Amino acid sequence: MEMEKLVSLCKRRGFMFQSSEIYGGINGFWDYGPLGVELKRNIKEAWWRDMVTAHDELSIADGAPGTYEMTGLDCTIIMHPQVWKVSGHFDLFCDKMVDCRETKGRYRFDQLRGRWVEAKGKRIFVTTLAETEDEAEDLQRRALKAFNLRGKDAEQLAWDGDTVSLDKIEDMTAVFAPEAKEIGTLTEPRDFNLMFPTTIGALAGEEGRAYLRPETAQGIFVNFKNVVDSTRVKIPFGIAQVGKSFRNEITPRNFTFRSREFEQMEIEFFCHPDTSRKWYEYWRDRRMKWYTDLGLSDERLQLRDHAEDELSHYSTGTADIEYAFPFLPEGEYGELEGIAHRGDFDLRSHMEGKLDPNTCPLEVEKGENGKPKYKGSGRDLTYRDDQTNERFTPHVIEPSAGADRAMLAFLCEAYTEDQQPDDKGNMKTRVVMKLHPRIAPIKAAIFPLVKKDGMPEVARDIYRAMKKRFPAFYDEKGAVGRRYRRQDEAGTPYCITVDGQTLDDQTVTVRDRDTLEQWRVKVDDVVEEIGGRVS
Repeated sequence: MEMEKLVSLCKRRGFMFQSSEIYGGINGFWDYGPLGVELKRNIKEAWWRDMVTAHDELSIADGAPGTYEMTGLDCTIIMHPQVWKVSGHFDLFCDKMVDCRETKGRYRFDQLRGRWVEAKGKRIFVTTLAETEDEAEDLQRRALKAFNLRGKDAEQLAWDGDTVSLDKIEDMTAVFAPEAKEIGTLTEPRDFNLMFPTTIGALAGEEGRAYLRPETAQGIFVNFKNVVDSTRVKIPFGIAQVGKSFRNEITPRNFTFRSREFEQMEIEFFCHPDTSRKWYEYWRDRRMKWYTDLGLSDERLQLRDHAEDELSHYSTGTADIEYAFPFLPEGEYGELEGIAHRGDFDLRSHMEGKLDPNTCPLEVEKGENGKPKYKGSGRDLTYRDDQTNERFTPHVIEPSAGADRAMLAFLCEAYTEDQQPDDKGNMKTRVVMKLHPRIAPIKAAIFPLVKKDGMPEVARDIYRAMKKRFPAFYDEKGAVGRRYRRQDEAGTPYCITVDGQTLDDQTVTVRDRDTLEQWRVKVDDVVEEIGGRVS
């Protein structure tokens, strides 16, 4: 599937639009249209129902080490700035960036990829932007340009080694930057903090400085004691949250995959240190299954455990659920969700202060005066088991998913083209979004075959009954074949047609989007028929 086709469909059918498009757009921000807002809401509701509201705390779930409880929170986007200092975001939430002195382009250091190549007695590192479909072709084109060669001279290029990211290269003077004409135009990498600053009230300068949250997790950690004290939850339990986060990405790209404003679906699961490894394995496997249950292909998904050198300083285990997005090079995957074993790092940090990454969790980082550099809240965030009287700092397992990336993956998976006859019998390419019925924006479309003989009246009655249960669409304009095609592109799983036979026996035709199978159902039963199939 070509990504350009999906992007075009998303705008044409109202899934997504570029933010502020009439003013030329703003990079890294996207608006969700009428179909997109329904699809994204359905994904979030499916996640919340499966993880929180439908959870049975009295029974042991498949693969779980025991019973557990789930609850939720909705925390503010702007929090006390000390939260981000203690959590490490103020100091550590940075990407390395480089600038091209010639083109004025700005790039994330690890998102430029390239290979060493030699020609005409000179060896250079030619680069292209990471995560492109035609990476090898782009590198060859850039190498030919660097050595002033034509396409027919490609055999003169002597490639050395595999394609690697720029952060693996030490000699920046030999780097040929994207779109540059000269070699060695990139600056040395420097830190770029990803948090969006803002100002609270009328205070200027550092006194009024605050930040848009870069993640939803910290709101859960600072409310841990509030949840325990105000409810009857006992460890093990999870706190879930869905909400907006903001990261000032250097180079947002690949449609909604890397955006500056995005929505997260996160769980912070608190458990006893002795059982934390088993809970980590449980959540890792359960979250993988959630995606396949909603239609993502096993062949395009992978569960990848982080190597030791990839782990955060506080983590004893992290796994990523990754999807083979069509904009990535063949064989590469992009992250959908991370499941991290965070230990007791977060609760200890908010109790004591920012911990030294090199010795965490044994020592608190000290300032020149011997006190913690970033003072914690001083609140007791430990947990006491009222049955055993044991007091401990819980360990945390964090399944953190992106709602926008999940939606993009479901759209990529759903996009399908096949050949079907049109109203005149000619074979035409049919574009169909094979979205799982549970998350499809519109569950059913109702058509009168013609606008006469009482058919519109019956169709409207069915539509009104459907709308009381789930999103439905009424359409009486144009040939029925064209109406089918429009709903196929919208991802509507079922179309209901009121025709001449309806007036005789009170039945309607139901059409399945994927199989094109058609069958007849009683008018009085059609709402229950569709409801049972989309639930």
